[in-house]
Amino acid sequence: MDLFEYMREQNQQKESPLASRMRPTRLEDVAGQQHIIGKDKLLYRAIQADKLSSIIFYGPPGTGKTTLAKVIANTTCAEFTQINATSAGKKDMEEVVQQAKNNQGMYAKKTILFIDEIHRFNKGQQDYLLPFVEDGTVILIGATTENPYFEVNGALLSRSVVFELKPLSKEDIKTILIRAVNDKEKGMGSYQAEVTEDALEFLSDVANGDARAALTAIELGVLTTPRGEDGKIHITLAVASECIQKRVVRYDKNGDNHYDTISAFIKSMRGSDPDAAVYYLARMLYAGEDIKFIARRIMICASEDVGNADPYALMVAVSAAHAVERVGMPEAQIILSHAVTYVASAPKSNAACVAIDRAMETVRETRTAPVPVHLQDSHYRGAQKLGRGKGYLYAHDYKDHYVKQQYLPDGLTDAKFYEPTQNGYEKQISAHLDFLKKSAAREQM
Repeated sequence: MDLFEYMREQNQQKESPLASRMRPTRLEDVAGQQHIIGKDKLLYRAIQADKLSSIIFYGPPGTGKTTLAKVIANTTCAEFTQINATSAGKKDMEEVVQQAKNNQGMYAKKTILFIDEIHRFNKGQQDYLLPFVEDGTVILIGATTENPYFEVNGALLSRSVVFELKPLSKEDIKTILIRAVNDKEKGMGSYQAEVTEDALEFLSDVANGDARAALTAIELGVLTTPRGEDGKIHITLAVASECIQKRVVRYDKNGDNHYDTISAFIKSMRGSDPDAAVYYLARMLYAGEDIKFIARRIMICASEDVGNADPYALMVAVSAAHAVERVGMPEAQIILSHAVTYVASAPKSNAACVAIDRAMETVRETRTAPVPVHLQDSHYRGAQKLGRGKGYLYAHDYKDHYVKQQYLPDGLTDAKFYEPTQNGYEKQISAHLDFLKKSAAREQM
């Protein structure tokens, strides 16, 4: 390396974005991802022992894939080389492989090749690497935001260990931001900036697990906010919302705003107002509400407030709940809107809800009556000798697959729990039950 190259690297380290400068160089400084780098975990032990095999880091942006690669670069005795799949070609890989062979032959030294965004390599480029990964010429570390089981060559994948990185928690993001603001060597410590607690809370929340987004916002805030009368830079909630280009929504996930908004959301669906329901959905999504929590409320409403008036409502809600977990944001908002507008627009009935409430109250307040003998199980050994199931009428043997017989226990034969309404499909249910009763009455005449 000549003097000019050295000076270029030194200047780049000083002038590079905060997110790049703040990358940890030791495992102990990495925030989050304890499920793979905890002290009892495989990856931690492999890095500490410098005994890495080929690995692939898979996870959303800003979760630490490149950071972990850099940590490995700082702890390993192997030669570490990095390329980016968006700009590298076969020639770049050929040079890396040739250098790796030289390191192996001349110095008995391993070479770690870190490929960022490895999913951008086409099949031919990935195939080229395969024999060199297989024979140990290079130890591959791939980083991808896409599912490697779809985007990475199966043969390459079978020779690698996949580690999935999770979005960082709010507390992890907070830790990173505080460290960045106070670090005088690599961070913004020399600027004498102070960040209010609500600004920290806001940034760590809206970053949505992406440390890079949070660090970019705090850097912008420190660099563009004028000093106060006390000579310090104050990063307030207003400054934070400007820096991340997201307006602050009054929505405390543990406070009144949370409960008021979700209450309005549910009542709007129940009240058959899809416009209001989707508006409150948007408010919750904008504020970062958990999409799984929203999906659960839609499922409950579909059963409690729509019920048998439209049995498809619950199917739509359950399908949406499964889909949002698989798809994630931002596309999940479309799926949730689909379910919300369907449930809000569907005919309503709480008859099923009322039925279970009545039945639960009856069970709670009355003595547990024995099941009628003819309904008892007759299949176990000795049951028939005890008269179990004797006199049971098999409904499918009769006209309309219905026969009148006692199903409720003695003392409750006149109890009425489910009373279908005349709304939507429940009108057909009501008509069908009336038909069966009239049919049975005619048979008895």
